Amino acid sequence: MLSGIIPAVVLPMNSSYEPELDEYKKYLKWAASSGITGVAVNVDTGEGPSLTRQERVEVIRAAKEAAGNIKVIAGIVGSSTSTAVECARDAKEAGADAGLVFPNPVFLGEPLDPQLPFEYHRRISEDSGLDIILFQLQPALGGFKYTKEALERLTSLRRVVGIKEASFDAKVFLDTLNLFRSRAPNLSVLTGNDNFIFESFVLGADGALIGFGTPPAKQLVEMYSLVKKDRIKEAREIHIELTPLVEAIFSPPVRNYRARVKYALSELGIIDGKYTYVRPPLMGITQQEKDAIKLALKRIEV
Repeated sequence: MLSGIIPAVVLPMNSSYEPELDEYKKYLKWAASSGITGVAVNVDTGEGPSLTRQERVEVIRAAKEAAGNIKVIAGIVGSSTSTAVECARDAKEAGADAGLVFPNPVFLGEPLDPQLPFEYHRRISEDSGLDIILFQLQPALGGFKYTKEALERLTSLRRVVGIKEASFDAKVFLDTLNLFRSRAPNLSVLTGNDNFIFESFVLGADGALIGFGTPPAKQLVEMYSLVKKDRIKEAREIHIELTPLVEAIFSPPVRNYRARVKYALSELGIIDGKYTYVRPPLMGITQQEKDAIKLALKRIEV
C-alpha cells in the first residue's frame, strides 16, 4: 500500500518557461531527505498538463535519478483514451512506479454512466501495464467528483492501487474513505485536501499526496507519524503551526498555488529564486501574495 507523505512537487522553470532539471534534481534530493515516501511529478503542481511529451519523460527520469529509493508517481493526462494510454506507457518506460490518472473532461455533466470512467481507467492500466491511482479532484481545479457507483466499479480494476481524494470537501472525503474501507480495504486512500490534512489523518487516511507537501515536508512527516502513534495533541500543534502557510498558498484564486509554492521554496533557499517562473497561461503572483507567504514562513523551520 502507498502511505505516508507523497508531495506533488513543483518544476523549477527559467524566464523562458523551460524546465531547469539540474535545479529540479537538487530540490528532489532535499525533499527525499525529509522522510517522505514518494514524490508526484507531472501533476498540476508540477505543471504536467502544460508540458510536452518529451518534457514529461525527462522529468520522470530526472526524478528517478534524484529521488533515491522513494516512489515516483507520474501524472497521467490525455485528451482521449489513446493519448492517456500513450502518456502512461511513456511513464512506465521512463521508470514511474505508478500513475495518477487525471479525470477526463468528458466525465463532466450528469448523469455519468459508471462505465465511462471504468473503461477509461481500464484501458490506461491494462494497455500500459502501469499501476494507477484514481484522482477525485475539486471542480475549481478542473476536476470531477465520482459517483458512488463509479467508484465501486473503479475499485474492481486489477491495477488500481489507491485514490487521491482532493474534493476539498470533508463529507465527500469521509464518504470516499468509508467506501474504500468497505469495498477495497487493500487500496490506499491518500488525502489531497490541503485544507484539512491533519483532520484527514485523524479520520484514517493512509497518507497524503498534496501540492502543499514540500515546503513543510519535515513537519508533515512528523505530523503523520504522531497521528499514527495516537499522539493527537502533538500532531495538532504542528497543524496549527502550518495553517497560516496553507491559507497563504491556497487562498483565492487557487490556480496561483503553483507559483506560490515555488516562491515559498525560494524564500526557504530550497530552489533558486530565478527559477520560480510558471508556464503561461499561468501568471506570477502579486507582492501582496508574496508578503502573505513570507509572514507565514516565519513560523516554519526547514
